[in-house]
Amino acid sequence: MIELDSTHDPALQSWVTNANNHPDFPIQNLPLGVFAPLNGERRAGVAIGDHILDLAACAVHGLLAGDALRAAQAAQGGTLNALLALGARPRRALRLALVGILARGSAAEPQAEALLHDAGACTLHLPALIGDYTDFYAGLHHAMAVGKLFRPDAPLLPNYKYVPIGYHGRASSVVPSGVPFRRPSGQRKPAGQAEPDFGPCRNLDYELELGIWIGPGNEPGAPIPIGSACEHIAGFCLLNDWSARDVQAWEYQPLGPFLGKSFATTISPWIVTPEALAPFRIAQAARPEGDPRPLPYLWDDADQQAGALNLVLEVLLLTPRMREAGDEPHRLSRGNARDAYWTVSQLVAHHSSNGCNLRPGDLFGSGTLSGPTPDSLGSLLELTESGRKPLALPNGETRRFLEDGDEILFRARAEAPGAASIGFGSCRAVVLPN
Repeated sequence: MIELDSTHDPALQSWVTNANNHPDFPIQNLPLGVFAPLNGERRAGVAIGDHILDLAACAVHGLLAGDALRAAQAAQGGTLNALLALGARPRRALRLALVGILARGSAAEPQAEALLHDAGACTLHLPALIGDYTDFYAGLHHAMAVGKLFRPDAPLLPNYKYVPIGYHGRASSVVPSGVPFRRPSGQRKPAGQAEPDFGPCRNLDYELELGIWIGPGNEPGAPIPIGSACEHIAGFCLLNDWSARDVQAWEYQPLGPFLGKSFATTISPWIVTPEALAPFRIAQAARPEGDPRPLPYLWDDADQQAGALNLVLEVLLLTPRMREAGDEPHRLSRGNARDAYWTVSQLVAHHSSNGCNLRPGDLFGSGTLSGPTPDSLGSLLELTESGRKPLALPNGETRRFLEDGDEILFRARAEAPGAASIGFGSCRAVVLPN
């Protein structure tokens, strides 16, 4: 596990004044991403407050050296894949160097200030070329809630507590926050209808997930041991696994999700590094009494002691009527990433256990991170009991599932005693009509 150092000092302040006490990007965070200034090309950057520091320009102007320079030079060509591939040592060196550049009193301030961009005037892009995207099902409370809707007597299938369930998703339709998407069409077969038909999805939903970015990969046929799986994790983001529930319900048996999931996946564009999240590591929750102990290839004592994240997750809805009235988005749920049944290292170890080769820039979805209470459920499928109990919104509107023009926003906040809180930035998108 990552040890805390001077970069985690909660008293640390930046000469970028709007970074101090920033809800997402104080100097203790420094997430990595890809941005384009107005009329400019894509380049690697670091979020600091309401600004972005040009990483390549820092290297060119001599502000970086050693492993930090190596990391910045790897972040060329508008993607971070090569930087992610370098692993933890250069990434940590870059973080330490950036704190030295951005901290209040830094001698580098005059040079670095000229390399800052106003984030509001920039376009944020996907931080890496995603070769493969895998969506897991690590949220026990979500699995239980959904299972009860369709299998009241046996909500969980027998394999759930033995094996991290997942499926291969569609990398080509992963988009950064703010990019709208069209309501998908597909085959649907409502109850009581003898034959399926084809048309726009009627039961469009979101799923609140954590995204996991893979750093160094593994060779084909060489599984990643659970004890070293954390070394292959380059960072985290928020992930919305949009779901066409009516399409999914008709198509998923016997092979699982397909067109009901592949039309769009939205992620927050900044990679929050494992180093930034080190103060928020907590022990994995003890398994309920009677649950099986994971098989040896999925068990590591250190991972169990600090493999979970104390990360508050929120889902908010902004409808067209709310937007027109100038209303604030309405919070639908508030949960925590600590409720995942499997750790991220267990997901990495399992994914590679058959010899599957992971590659830098691969993306995992954690699966829907619902909590144990009604106000912590991470999808409308759960909140409305598959549409049977519509949600009442403060302005008098109701929702069974998402309607055209609706916007879903995810937020995350990491908090711990003695640590500066950090966030993940925006993960949001608007549903366009079919």
